[in-house]
Amino acid sequence: MANENQGYCVKCKKSSEMTQAEQVTMKNGRKAMKGKCATCGTGMYKILGK
Repeated sequence: MANENQGYCVKCKKSSEMTQAEQVTMKNGRKAMKGKCATCGTGMYKILGK
């Protein structure tokens, strides 16, 4: 399984490390990681498994 702090950046168009990553719970109860791209600083969001 991939690192939880790694996600897809739509601006860079590649997988990259997330900085300032924090786990959040969405309205529907699922967990997600929210952070910023280490390369360009764009906001990233990765939905995690149940």
